[in-house]
This record gives sequence, C-alpha cells and structure tokens, in this order.
Amino acid sequence: MHHPIEDRGKKEPHYLPIDRSRFLRSFHHAFEGIIYATRTQPNMRVHFLIAALVLLATLILRLDRFYVIATVTLVALVLSLELMNTAIESIVDLLTVAHHPLAKTAKDAAAGAVLIAAVGAVLAAYLIFYQGLISGGARVFEAVQSVPANVALIVLVVVAIATIFAKAWIGRGTPLQGGAVSGHAALAFAVATMLAFFYQKPLAAILAYFVAFLVAQSRVEARIHRPFEVFWGAVLGTLVALAIYVLVRPHVVL
Repeated sequence: MHHPIEDRGKKEPHYLPIDRSRFLRSFHHAFEGIIYATRTQPNMRVHFLIAALVLLATLILRLDRFYVIATVTLVALVLSLELMNTAIESIVDLLTVAHHPLAKTAKDAAAGAVLIAAVGAVLAAYLIFYQGLISGGARVFEAVQSVPANVALIVLVVVAIATIFAKAWIGRGTPLQGGAVSGHAALAFAVATMLAFFYQKPLAAILAYFVAFLVAQSRVEARIHRPFEVFWGAVLGTLVALAIYVLVRPHVVL
C-alpha cells in the first residue's frame, strides 16, 4: 500500500532523449580517426591490406565459421591496437616539445603492444589456415563448389577497406560525407553485383542494380558527392565483388 507522504518525495525517472545527430557524429569522428591513421601510418595500410587478403583466404579455403570468427577477431584486435598506437603517438607529440625518455617509452610500449598482437595473430593464423593449406588443391576445389555463407560479409568488409584506402590516398572529403569515392555507392553496387552473379536471376539483378542506382543518386541529390565520385564508388564496389566472385564461384566443367 502506497503512502502519500512517502511518495511525495519520489520523482519519476527522467530519460534523456537520444541525440541522433550526436550519435551519428560519433561515427563520423571514428571514421575520421581511421582515415587519418591510414593516410599517415604506413603500418596501418599494411595491416588493412593483410586483413583483406586474410579474409579472402577464409573464403577460398572454406574455413569453418568458428575459424572465420577467430580470424575476424584477430584482425579487429590488431587494427584497434594500431589505432591506439597512433593516438598515443599523437598525444605524446602534442604534450612534449623536446625529446624526453618517458615520451620515447610511451611510444615504444604502444608499438610493442601492436607487435605482440601482430605476432600472436600470425601464429594463430598459421594454426587456423594449416588444415586448409596442407589439404592442397582437392580441398580448394571442393571449397569453390558452393558459395560460402559468409561471402557477403567478406565482400562488404573488403569494399569498406578499399574505400578507406581511396579516401586516405586522395585526401579529399570526410569519411562519411564527400570524398573522392562514395562509400555508399560502393557498398550498394557490391551487393547488387553479388546478387546478379551468385543467384543469376535477371529480375533480381535488375532490381538490385536499380536499388543501388537509387542509393548513388541520393548521394548526388543530397550534394554529398558529385556524380564522378559516385561513379568511382560504383566501379570500386562492382570490381571488388566481381573479383571475389571469380575466386569463390562454383566450378563449371566445359
């Protein structure tokens, strides 16, 4: 039984409304950090390139989902530590004017963390890919008989990595808005290409490319990208999806 006197001092819980613009800005700033690290740190570009190759290898060798999850986790760990290393180096350079032993220690320790993670990832990769590598051609031949279930995820990740490389290389625009290559168009056309080639249904292909065209057109109408930037995004997504399809498509006996 509620008592009026006791309830008088209680207040209803107040829930703050979600600031969606602030939420989206947080993603924007995160992508800016990734672009900056890719543009300024050669090691970051190497890590991204190796990540793309390793993820493609999981498709070619038809690894079990458990090993794919382990590979993705290791890739994310190494990339995250490389970003932390870049952040620590930037803070140290900002706070120190002259060379200081502690500043060197901070940078060396951060680089050491990346090195340990990278060495651990290499050792784990050896164990993960060992079975697929020693099985040779027969296992690879069986792997390409059907499209792996995680092919869509790998395609999207590789397209995102390629887009980051393009934005970092040209250095124009922001991670989520503008830039020399439209990431939205790249992802949309990559998905459309996967649907067109893997399912080989004319109606599905037409609808998929139509939706991709609408996505690209929306970026132009919103004045986020120019038509030329959307075009290169579409080309990038299509070529990446087509290349992966050539690697994992079912074998056809002529």
